[in-house]
Amino acid sequence: MKLLDVLMAAQGGGAVTQLGQQFGLGNDQTSAALSALVPALAAGLARNATREGGLEGLTAALAGGQHAGYLDDAASLARPGTVADGNGILGHILGSKDASRQVAAQAAAASGVGSDVLKRMLPVVAAMVMGAMAK
Repeated sequence: MKLLDVLMAAQGGGAVTQLGQQFGLGNDQTSAALSALVPALAAGLARNATREGGLEGLTAALAGGQHAGYLDDAASLARPGTVADGNGILGHILGSKDASRQVAAQAAAASGVGSDVLKRMLPVVAAMVMGAMAK
């Protein structure tokens, strides 16, 4: 199953609804945002896994974290710690804030959702992606 499919199905769609409410988006906009963001995050994960120690680091992060909770409890997406955790994840996946901004800009062009919203959403989506990987 693809990462995007796992995210869309989490909590019977409740995770998508929660994410949309959190950022003032409808379900269609949220789905479009996820469809634009998740492939970039998946590509970053794949890139990191091929680097020396990357796969081991990812495996350790998945084993040591509570990432599955991001998909098991949709309310966890709105907790302040989720953004902090997501920013840490983004640092590993994308490497820099500039890369995160670029991903948000490209996703905005593809989804029609504003890049300012996507920049704020990106850490939460990164946490969700790690939750999907943990499952």
